[in-house]
Parts: sequence; C-alpha cells; structure tokens
Amino acid sequence: MADTKVWFITGASSGFGRSMTELLLNKGDNVIATLRNPDALSDLSAQFSSSQLLVIQLDVTNSAGVSAAFAKAKEAFGRIDVVFNNAGQSVMGELESASEEEARLMFEVNFWGAMHVSKEAVKFFREVNKPIGGRLLQVSSRLGLVGGAAAAFYSASKFALEGLSESLAKELDPAWNIKVTIIEPGPFRTKIFKDNLRLAPQHPAYDNPSLPGSQYRQFVALGNIDGDADKAVVAIEKLTHLDDVPMRLPLHRRVVVGAREKIKSLTEEVDKFESWSEDLYH
Repeated sequence: MADTKVWFITGASSGFGRSMTELLLNKGDNVIATLRNPDALSDLSAQFSSSQLLVIQLDVTNSAGVSAAFAKAKEAFGRIDVVFNNAGQSVMGELESASEEEARLMFEVNFWGAMHVSKEAVKFFREVNKPIGGRLLQVSSRLGLVGGAAAAFYSASKFALEGLSESLAKELDPAWNIKVTIIEPGPFRTKIFKDNLRLAPQHPAYDNPSLPGSQYRQFVALGNIDGDADKAVVAIEKLTHLDDVPMRLPLHRRVVVGAREKIKSLTEEVDKFESWSEDLYH
C-alpha cells in the first residue's frame, strides 16, 4: 500500500469521522469525506485543496447514493486504500422505553447503511484498485461486544454489524487482499453522548435508581466521558500500517474489561454445559 493513502470516511461531520479527517489531512493523506451536511466541513474545505479533500453529501441509508459516492471517489483519486465505515446514530433506552420507530431508523443507519458501504468497499477494493486490496474499518462499539442496559436497540444494531463484518471477513478470497477490522470504542467524548444522543423517556417500571438502566442513564447525564477521540483515531490509523491486522480492536479500558468478563463468562458456561451436547445426534 502506498505511503500516501486515500481514505473514504462516512459520518465525517463530527466525532471519530471529523477527528480522523483532520488527522489524515494534516499528515498528507487524501480523504473522501462523506456526511449529510457538507457545510460542517467548510473550514477544512477552505484549508485543503480539492486534490486532497473531496467532500460528498451522503446519506448512507441510500444505496444509490453510496454507489455514486464511490464512483466520485474513483473519478477523483482512482483508488481507495481505506474505508472508515463510521456513520452511526444512537437511541438509548430500555427495550420497553425506546420506540420501535426510532429503533428502526437507527438500524437503517447503523446496520443497513454500514452494509451498503461495506458492499461497495469490497467491490471497489477488488475491481478498481490496482494493485488489488484495501482495508475496511467497521466502527462498532463496546455495546456491539457486550449488551448493556438502556441500550437494547443500539446494542442490537452494533451486534448485527459485528456479525455481518465477521462473516464478510470469512467470505473474502485471500487473493483479494482485503482486510476487515471491527473497531470497538468505549465512551469517548464525541457528539454521540451530546448533540447526537436520543435518550428515550424511561418506562415507569424501570425508574428504580438501583437498576442498571437507571445507572447508565445517570452515567450519560453526568457526562463524565474520559475518552479522547483525537487520540483514538491515532490508534485506529496505526492499523493501516500493520500486515497482520486483528479482527477486533477494543479501544478503552471499559471495553477491555468488558471483553475479558465476557470471555470468562462464556468459557465458564461452555465448560459447565458442554456435556449437554454429547448425546444429541443421529
């Protein structure tokens, strides 16, 4: 892969998308920055030339729009080395608190939108890039690895993305040189915990302050988010320089702890109930 890379970024208006766009431009890489409102990057468009930064209005839920964005990227740069599949929405609330309508809209972005980008990325890496290959970075969450109270639908959308990504990685022909990594951030100080957070009114049955859902709501309300998004994207960018990339990249101490707890729990349950599968066959 060339020293100067071409990145395709979704959700570039804020959070990891904006931080990654700034990092890459300042280090000399080329960026196709996609977002719903291009005006959010007007300052960067004024600072960097069109030969380095291409800003495209994009709603990832529109599959035709995603295809058109990749076509514009091909016309502008001729290749894409890394796709940072980052666009996402957040609806927080217990299963009985959040509305199905809001949950479905979130799935349209977090799962179906990410799927549209994934399909186009693989096709581009295989059929356009010379030499063949590329990196697909899928932005999931701690809640895509470990379910959380007051996050049933959001967690489900990220679990779905992880399942899609893991399966996709197994489907790819190694000769295509396409590598997939799931990024699992914990709580980082981005707009997902502020302007972009939709917190559903709590169902009265769950208003006990000792319940995990209430405690999570309090955690979000206090705003004690310690993760630095600018530092996180530096770590993510390092992945593109590795030949042996991980399937998952946990980013934050809470994710590391959650992963270890889940591994321990799964191991204990498998060991305890392994014998139940011994006599279930024809």
